[in-house]
Amino acid sequence: MNAVLKISLYEQLLALPDNVAGEILNGELHAVPRPSGRHGLAESVLNMRIGPPFGFGESGPGGWWIIVEPEVHFIRNQEVVVPDLAGWRRERMPSVPDDHRFEVVPDWVCEILSPSTAKKDRVIKLPIYARYGVAHVWMVDPLAQTLEAFELQQGRWVLIATLKDDDEVAVPPFDAAPFSLADLWG
Repeated sequence: MNAVLKISLYEQLLALPDNVAGEILNGELHAVPRPSGRHGLAESVLNMRIGPPFGFGESGPGGWWIIVEPEVHFIRNQEVVVPDLAGWRRERMPSVPDDHRFEVVPDWVCEILSPSTAKKDRVIKLPIYARYGVAHVWMVDPLAQTLEAFELQQGRWVLIATLKDDDEVAVPPFDAAPFSLADLWG
């Protein structure tokens, strides 16, 4: 009699090729190819605009950890998301974990939308972020050149800002150090 070896979703996620990003959302493995150049540019520039004032206190308040593509475990190895950017207030997460698993719920996440991920980011991930109490979510669309900012209020998302093109970004939780949205488009 042959024993059937069952591989966990997390083991399947770890076995994905290097050119594929994976997440476990609502008990299902989701895999997508690495992002486009525009996606990467928007992610990099946003990190450069938020990181110095909020991560390092350069011309801003500091007090945050800003991490690119962290592996957030809402439930260890079972509910795993990889937002494009995430931020934690240092009083809630005094140090960055030693391994790759972030088990403290982020205070802020940002998803950079692409045609292949926009539906998943909005329909699947946004409710997951609400369920686990992420306070702020930004959705950045490099093709439409927009930023939508949401705040969790009484368990529901409230749209607090819709910005476009070269609007000034002064949106919670990062309103203390404004920058031009046009920076993200190159």
